[in-house]
Order: sequence, then structure tokens, then C-alpha cells
Amino acid sequence: MKILFMGTPEFALPSLEALIAAGHTVCGVFSQPDKPVGRHQNKLQAPPVKECALSYNIPVFQPVKLRDGTALKQIKTLAPELIVVAAYGRILPQDILDCPPLGCVNVHSSLLPKYRGAAPINWAILNGERETGVTIMHMAAALDAGDIISQASIPIAPTETAPELTARLAQLRGKLLVETVAELERGTASRTPQDESAVTLAPILGKELSPLDWTKDAKSLHDQVRGLLPWPAATAQIGGTHCKIYSTSPEEGNGTPGTLLDAGKTGLLIACANGSALRILELQPDGKKRMPVTAFLAGHPLTIGEAL
Repeated sequence: MKILFMGTPEFALPSLEALIAAGHTVCGVFSQPDKPVGRHQNKLQAPPVKECALSYNIPVFQPVKLRDGTALKQIKTLAPELIVVAAYGRILPQDILDCPPLGCVNVHSSLLPKYRGAAPINWAILNGERETGVTIMHMAAALDAGDIISQASIPIAPTETAPELTARLAQLRGKLLVETVAELERGTASRTPQDESAVTLAPILGKELSPLDWTKDAKSLHDQVRGLLPWPAATAQIGGTHCKIYSTSPEEGNGTPGTLLDAGKTGLLIACANGSALRILELQPDGKKRMPVTAFLAGHPLTIGEAL
């Protein structure tokens, strides 16, 4: 099939490479414009999808705007049968959605209608979900609201972080995409409207989500730490030092929430709600590198029983 692929970050690469490996003709790639990087922002860095496409000699287009007619003209010239969108980062106008004969499909990292929005992987972990997955849907004008074509689910491990889950989902996305495109090509793909009563949202993450609240139970805080990686990261004041928290373990423990129960080679154990405690294993003080708790304690002695 002749396919136009739209994607930008590394996360989208397995989807693009899966289409190529399956023998489809990727007639072009749309990606976000190159971004300035470096100390003086004087160098441009190409998106990973662009670099991948060029390595396969696939034409790359990086429109700044999608609504001025230029992108639509380029797409009509390419004449794709199908447009596949995978983490492109732009909303497609209706004239582009209507352009290819088989329409436009989006690869989304949640089991829709749950977690529509920009950060579905993070929010699945933040909310303590035990399962998530991938949905491929027909694109509609509303965000992530199109009819579902296919879904695949995977369990979320209790210690799995957002970057780790992202890597697994990226591979699942590519596999499911190839299967779904084959169904579209045969004309056997199903089409199921989403249940609007079951919709939940996964908005973009912000630093307001970072501070740990010791009056919550340890499991919830552990999920917060895992779900906010790599950015903005969970944070806490440890002995008066503001720290990003990178690795934790929920345990049993008794004490006033926020009280230090233990400090040593096995980490910092801090009392939380409902007879639970959170053990901090890795952290990063402001202005320092990420480090194990033992290295932190060498320069920041703490007293058992003190309130953090």
C-alpha cells in the first residue's frame, strides 16, 4: 500500500520501520521542523523520524503550518492511499483528513476511550493502572475521538517506569499497525465508535504534579514517581534539600506521615498514610547529579524520627 507517514520522536520509529519492513511503499514522511539545540541554540537538530526516513531515501516534509494549503498540495502530489499518524504532534485539518481514499489513522498509546490526550502512558501509571495498550483509530476532528479499528493490551509491571513502558509500547504499536494496515488493505477492518461515557483524559504534564504528599499512601506516591519520569519528575524536600526522586519502593511502616523511619544503605524510609512507607532509592539534589541514597547521605546526614 502507498502510505504517507506522519511522526516526529524516536517513539514513532518502530511504527515507521514496521511499515517499511512489511513491504509498504512509504511515499513520504511529515515531521516537525528541526529544533535549535546547543548552548547558544545555534544548531539545528533533525527529529528522529526525519533521520530515519532519509536513511531509506524517503522524501521528508516539515511544514510549519498545515492550514495554508501548502501541505495539502504536497499530499495530493504524493497521492497516498492512507495516512498513518504516530506521535506527529500536530492536529490535522479536515481537508487533509479527507484527502486519502482510505482516510487517516492514528496510533495511540492507550486503550481508548481511556486516556485521550498528550500523555496517556504517564497517566496510566500515575493512576495505578495494571493494564494499558495501543489503539489504532480512524482520525476525527475531535482529539483522539475517532472510531476504533484495533486494540492490543499489555500489563503494567508494578515497578515499571514511564520510559520503560514507552519502549515496550513502541514495539507493540509497530506490530499492531502492520496487522491493521493489512486489514484496511483487504477491506476487512472493523470500525467501532468510542463509548463517550467512558472517556478519560491524559493532559500534558506539568511541574505542579511533582511534589510528593506524604499524607497519601506509599503505593500512590510510588506510582507518581514512576509516572513522572523522565519529566517533570516527582520532587520532595529531604532534610531541607529540594530533590528529584527517581526510584522508590512502597512498603509497610508506621509513623506520622513525612517522618523519617530509616536511613542507610537500603535507602530512606519515609512514613506515609494508612500504615505504609515509601523507600527512596535514588534521587537528585538541585544542582547535583542523580545518585543513590548512600551518596546523598554522605553529604546530608539525617536523623531518624525527623519530619521531612
